[in-house]
Amino acid sequence: MKRGIGSTEHKIETLSPAQVSRGQHEKGSRPLPHGAGPAIITAGDDRMLWSINLRAFHSLGPALALAMGCAACFEESGFDYYIPYVPTPQHIVERMLELSEVGDRDYLIDLGSGDGRIAITAAKKYGARALGVDIEPRLVRLADENAAKAGVSDKVTFREQDLFDTKLGEASVIALYLPPAVNMKLRPRLLQELRPGSRVVSHAFHMGGWLADAQETVRGIDIYLWIVPAQVAGHWQIDDGDRRFTLAIEQQFQEITGTATIEGRSLPLRDAKLRGGQIAFMVDFGDGAPSEYRGVVSGDWIDVDGSARSWRATRIAGLPAKQ
Repeated sequence: MKRGIGSTEHKIETLSPAQVSRGQHEKGSRPLPHGAGPAIITAGDDRMLWSINLRAFHSLGPALALAMGCAACFEESGFDYYIPYVPTPQHIVERMLELSEVGDRDYLIDLGSGDGRIAITAAKKYGARALGVDIEPRLVRLADENAAKAGVSDKVTFREQDLFDTKLGEASVIALYLPPAVNMKLRPRLLQELRPGSRVVSHAFHMGGWLADAQETVRGIDIYLWIVPAQVAGHWQIDDGDRRFTLAIEQQFQEITGTATIEGRSLPLRDAKLRGGQIAFMVDFGDGAPSEYRGVVSGDWIDVDGSARSWRATRIAGLPAKQ
């Protein structure tokens, strides 16, 4: 099918879901979930899958996935899954990359890269470097061919690999089109391994209690964006030149609350916000207008960023961020 990538239109080849799923689990692929039995898509199922409305597909969830022989599920013995190949429409690819503000300094990892269109578009249109991982060898070969046709083989790599075996720490952007159960298993790693300010963008599926920093609906399809927050839970010592006080912060993902303690008084933080590594809050010391603090978190320090006064915070005790 014809797809416009950047300013040059070229053809991205794709495999049908049936081609990928009907008995063509090549060596290295994950097995179907226990109990799925023979419900593998066969040649006549192409029309069935492609005619399904995507929103209906998403809402039916595990029941439909099992009927298709591809589901994400938890078992007592561990996590096993098989994720169907359903390409992200190109207009959704474009908006995912726009929403996550991909640029030529980014390194994007697409977990479950299919025919490679997200990584290829990131490289072709925005100059980003990209890695796509997929467990299906046929799709990895197809993505490599598409990257060569698009002229971005020097910027894009595709790898036959289980997404859970993929190191994430170097990425500044993670792209997902995975069921919620898989997203939830990935969530702790995204929060722990990615640098603060890294972006996670998902086609259609959420992250449970980690609420999106931005969400859009494009032609009936949801897109979610998260900004990985710095870990700020704990106790901090603040010196702003005029006063010294301690700060206790509680954190649940990007949501923070806290209390400043000075001369035996406990004062609640006001308008506390955390976006990536940028933190902002206000404290009313009762001696005039509330004092505003803006800073950038760097490990166990917070340095001034755009505040009216010079200040610095040092972590004196840590509390685990809720995940």
